Amino acid sequence: MAAGRRLLAVGFSLAAIATSGVAYRDVRAETERAPAPASSARPVPSATPSTAPSATPAPSPTPISAPDTRTLEASLGSIIAGSGAEVSLSFVDPATSAQVSIDGGAPWVAASTYKLPLLMDETDLIANGTASSNDVLCFTDADYEDGYFDDYADGDCFTRDVLMQRVGKESDNTAAHILVRYLGGAGPLNAFAAANGATSSGFYDPNQTTAADLSALLLHERTAPAAAQAELRALLTHTLYESGVPAGVPATATVIHKVGMLDAVTNDAALVLGPRPYVLAVLVDGLDRDAGWSLIARLSAAVWQWEAST
Repeated sequence: MAAGRRLLAVGFSLAAIATSGVAYRDVRAETERAPAPASSARPVPSATPSTAPSATPAPSPTPISAPDTRTLEASLGSIIAGSGAEVSLSFVDPATSAQVSIDGGAPWVAASTYKLPLLMDETDLIANGTASSNDVLCFTDADYEDGYFDDYADGDCFTRDVLMQRVGKESDNTAAHILVRYLGGAGPLNAFAAANGATSSGFYDPNQTTAADLSALLLHERTAPAAAQAELRALLTHTLYESGVPAGVPATATVIHKVGMLDAVTNDAALVLGPRPYVLAVLVDGLDRDAGWSLIARLSAAVWQWEAST
């Protein structure tokens, strides 16, 4: 993405913040309505020095070489070039160390991808006992942003689980604002994100990220506590928005992902559980929504096919 265009997009977001009176508004980002037992045998007497066999060193394990990604890079580059869009992409296969970055470190409007570290943090807090899915969190007028749900009135309260479901499945904006407020704001959210690999992002406010950071978060998710991992995967599979990365892989694959949409920006960051798990973050600018999803799906399909052939 050209630097000027990126800064313009971020400037637009900051201008919206200044005029809204709220710490961050996703500006209608989403309004569209997963010892071996001891032997009992007697010990065998040691061989005498004259008859002991010489020890043979065990062979060293052969290092696994990362597959050649040049064909994948060429395929992805060709798809991007033909789209006319600005694209930032990060792909990592942790099993083979294969990775491809196409402008993956470029600063980008995060839109609702900030909800990925938010939900990761929430599920971690529940898993370690600091929070409970049954905690009751209450809405204030300052939390409101147009989104999937509009059943909020000042003083209404919801369980943490209900709010997390709304954020994960429908990407509801107001539910996310309530969770961020109870978390303590953007500061704790970004401290968690940085500790889990997103070191170049400023989520929520000013709400900027990179494809590489989103990939890093998903790589860290694979090492989260089992309870947190299970909860997050339940929240971010079979969502309302399955036209991006999930549309490019077979239905038998599980895709844990978070999308973000704002104006001409369409983002999707995913952990794909196929024969070999991998992460793929694709951030698109300059296309309408349907074209953005279509491009992400094509890039996703190209990665899946390459993975299947290596």
